[in-house]
Amino acid sequence: MLGQSTLAAGALLCLFAQSAVAVDKTRDPDKIAKLSTAASQLDRQALLPSDSDWLFDFNTQQPFYNFAPGGVVNMNAATFPAAKGNGLTLAMLNLGPCSMLPPHLHPRASNYVVAVHGNTTTYMFEENGARLVTETLTPGKATIFPQASMHMMVNNGCDNAQLVSALSSEDAGTLNIGQVFTNGFPSTLVNAAFSQNLASDDVKAKMTPVGTGSNWGTDECLKKCGIDRNSKGTLTFANGNKE
Repeated sequence: MLGQSTLAAGALLCLFAQSAVAVDKTRDPDKIAKLSTAASQLDRQALLPSDSDWLFDFNTQQPFYNFAPGGVVNMNAATFPAAKGNGLTLAMLNLGPCSMLPPHLHPRASNYVVAVHGNTTTYMFEENGARLVTETLTPGKATIFPQASMHMMVNNGCDNAQLVSALSSEDAGTLNIGQVFTNGFPSTLVNAAFSQNLASDDVKAKMTPVGTGSNWGTDECLKKCGIDRNSKGTLTFANGNKE
């Protein structure tokens, strides 16, 4: 386990990681509008007449479903019209070796997370004065991130990790802290708050737009697992093998 002082330094660096948690685009706005105004459940079902309207395949959601470095796939009202009105988001979290979900929060939902594969360490702060909650999730173990709590997850191993996440809203929202500090608040004020030059133009230039949800973690882990940080789409190891 990391100590609180080590985590604080690491989390601060993670604020400026190159990727952010994904933003879902509404796939069928017209159907969502009709489902929202349907008078009865039978009327809603008539708008979803095919069995295929009720099936969501996490595996085919590209580019979000990947393990290099990883991604978050959300089954919610935006991505799956049948979810409209049911008050839940179900997400698949993929973390390739040495990858992480950077510090973020969900403004409109509590978040239940259960591990199905691999070994994932989670960190969570609820508010000023609260203690750091750290958990190690292996298959069958779960934790909760209360609504609007800041949290992050990291796969410290050389094998893929996968988790299932349930959020108590079909529009949970995600706020990635690094994006706010580097491309949101005025940099002069951010630097004053941290008493050092963290939100420079150089940092802003290195921050990429919101990605698939995951980014590579520490250089120490990447070196241990022989992974090329510049891998795209496939996982390339130092010995030339690909996954």
